[in-house]
Amino acid sequence: MQSRAPAPIHYADIDEISGSIRAGRISPVDLVSACLDRIARLQPRLNAFITVLADAALQQARAAEAEIAAGQWRGPLHGIPIGVKDMFDTAGVRTTAAFEHFKDRVPARDAAAVKKLKEAGAVILGKTNMHELAMGTTSTVSYFGPVHNPWNPDHIAGGSSGGSAAAVASGMCYATLDTDAIGSCRLPASCCGATGFKGTYRLIDNQGVLAGEPVDETVLWLAHAAVTTRSAGDLALMLNVLAEPRPEARQPIDFRAALAESGEGEENEPPRIGIAANFAASDEVAAAFDAAVDTLRALGRTVDGVMAPIDNPGFDIRNIAADREAIAGSLFKDIDVLVLPTTTAITPTIAAVGANAQALSPRNTLFANYYGLPAISVPCGCDSHGLPLGLQIVGKPWDDRSVLRLAHRYQAATGWSKQNPG
Repeated sequence: MQSRAPAPIHYADIDEISGSIRAGRISPVDLVSACLDRIARLQPRLNAFITVLADAALQQARAAEAEIAAGQWRGPLHGIPIGVKDMFDTAGVRTTAAFEHFKDRVPARDAAAVKKLKEAGAVILGKTNMHELAMGTTSTVSYFGPVHNPWNPDHIAGGSSGGSAAAVASGMCYATLDTDAIGSCRLPASCCGATGFKGTYRLIDNQGVLAGEPVDETVLWLAHAAVTTRSAGDLALMLNVLAEPRPEARQPIDFRAALAESGEGEENEPPRIGIAANFAASDEVAAAFDAAVDTLRALGRTVDGVMAPIDNPGFDIRNIAADREAIAGSLFKDIDVLVLPTTTAITPTIAAVGANAQALSPRNTLFANYYGLPAISVPCGCDSHGLPLGLQIVGKPWDDRSVLRLAHRYQAATGWSKQNPG
């Protein structure tokens, strides 16, 4: 196999960059400056950010540099530039949800997950653009203007976390903190060629998402905190900081170490991979998925013809807790993970979606929110226009590790996640 040239610094893995920072080969100040330069160059074309915190980020980077030099190493995110979707409150920094009436909304406190990132030494570069109030899948409706796809600015970035996916995919930052209520992180990850993950319901604390604003109870049940990165490896490092410990666990999960493990209690057994049979997909999406399945057959024991619970029970919140309790024993009785395409069709143009806020269908993603299941989208091919397509991997409740592990092995077996828009 031909060896790849080293990735440019803005596309390097967090683990690689972190090691260089700790060893003194890269300064956090230089790294943040490089990201800010890239934002300055690409922001006019992509509109991925609502607020860029240039001065504050450089101040955080100088503080990180001093701490590391003094031996006060906080972990792999120390000095790493991160973006935050403009749904999460940031103390003293406007949090708008891309909504005109929130344009001057400045919270006094950080959201719980933002606080964790700061405590881990991450540098907050800014707040990413999104679909207004997270109420759409295109990110074309925003008080601050539409987000554009980094592979082709005439196309949507997906939504509602479109700015995050565009920023990560184009190398403006190394990861983003996001939300996912119907596929809001996974859909844009698919459109932009990034890795988008939402964990089991409440794996990541979403307190401080537009704190104090009225929220429909159904949204509270569906909304998950999420993360966008360029790889499952980077995602594992983020989860080591963000994931909440389960009360019954003896110690926190090391998600990075879990990438190399076999399934729990199945030391010598490959994962049982259920191939969904009832997803919606255009011909191009189906062809890319079939190719991905061919790769997956070498990574585990595949079970064909699995019926995904895409047609959910109707979002009656009186039943949702019981439905979530039952799903592990029904869907995952004979499989460990389920795979299906992330999107139902190729990424449309901004002109084509018009005023349709749901122009990018969440049909293949929404069920994971209803049932509170861990789910990830990873790149698995390109359409005829050269835009990325996504493979979705879904696991049973609290088996987030199996989802990450298979995503990591799939990415290692293919080159799709190493491709970038330039």
